[in-house]
Amino acid sequence: MKKVHLIISGKVQGVGFRYATYALAQEMGDIYGRVWNNEDGTVEILAQSSDSSKLTSFIQKIRKGPSSWSKVTYLDVSMGNFKDYHDFKVSN
Repeated sequence: MKKVHLIISGKVQGVGFRYATYALAQEMGDIYGRVWNNEDGTVEILAQSSDSSKLTSFIQKIRKGPSSWSKVTYLDVSMGNFKDYHDFKVSN
């Protein structure tokens, strides 16, 4: 299982970014984890997949941003070390 920890900066809060990320994970399938807003204006994602190429594609789509309302200016990607997820959730 490949796991990544993403921190996204830019215009990513108040534009539906978390829910678009959830929809993307559902659409792609085999992407599990969690997405939430941070107080500093960033969005954070823990994501995992058994298919490393699918996870790479997920990261690339996150980098582009889910809508014309959002604008990703920086994406920090690191290897994740977290519990296994069996679904994808939007947290507050």
